[in-house]
Amino acid sequence: METLACNFHSVTFNLSKFSNSLFSKFPLHQVRYSITPATTLSLRMTHSHSSQNPVIEQQRVIIPNKHGEKLVGLLHETGSKEIVILCHGFRSTKADRTMVNLAVALEKEGISAFRFDFAGNGESEGSFEFGNYSKEADDLHSVIQHFCEANRIVYAILGHSKGGDVVLLYASKYHDIHTVVNVSGRYDLKKGIEERFGKDFMDRIQDGFVDIKNKKGVEYRVTKESLMERLSLDMHEACLKIPRECRVLTVHGSADEIIPVGDALEFAKIIPNHKLHIVEGANHNYTSYQTELASVVLNYLKETLQQD
Repeated sequence: METLACNFHSVTFNLSKFSNSLFSKFPLHQVRYSITPATTLSLRMTHSHSSQNPVIEQQRVIIPNKHGEKLVGLLHETGSKEIVILCHGFRSTKADRTMVNLAVALEKEGISAFRFDFAGNGESEGSFEFGNYSKEADDLHSVIQHFCEANRIVYAILGHSKGGDVVLLYASKYHDIHTVVNVSGRYDLKKGIEERFGKDFMDRIQDGFVDIKNKKGVEYRVTKESLMERLSLDMHEACLKIPRECRVLTVHGSADEIIPVGDALEFAKIIPNHKLHIVEGANHNYTSYQTELASVVLNYLKETLQQD
């Protein structure tokens, strides 16, 4: 049996949204829904082989950040006291394939996981901003505080791509998490600008902003202020502030076409308590290596859990 639970205070649950996905997979007579006294709306989907599957509960959780913006996430609840927080990358969401697969892998091991949208991304409130690394680290702090106040142990934080930089920045600023997983983060934030926006980008942004367009029109805006925030962020200096008692695992694909694998080697040189794992052949999104990525992360987390 599978369970999907939503916080009824924070969301209006519309069954029609599931008409093409949920009910196509599960006949209507196999779907039961109820509103419990704890104001949680649950969907329980039964399988003919449900006795072989553990009951996993997914809860929609809404957490305000320090700016009053609502951050929306999904908690993969297994009942464990420990929880792992998953952070998505640039122009991504909690629904990213890597985020979902890692959450599912963790829950299969009995470890609760929480994947959420940073402000301005996905379902969360706020406006999308290029850069924004420090603000996203603060968003992560709000999420961690929420679970700590709920008497949970945030055992580890994991981020992919830009999210990898965010979890490292968090570890350098707040010294309350002792296990960090950086998946394909960028070491030199001055790089990647021309590759993404063109060689004349610095000239064009002198007017104050540049609109990044796709076939449908303006996809997002990059302001001069947000670009300067990224260019001024020194990951080398930040990583030197990560305390030795904080364990860091960096995972990177050898065939990463977005962020070169050399960035991972630079992290390995400067982070005090660091382990490096290169996934041979993997690209930036681990397209054909999702299983190996999950295995590397799980093995590391289980190893560190045994040490504690």
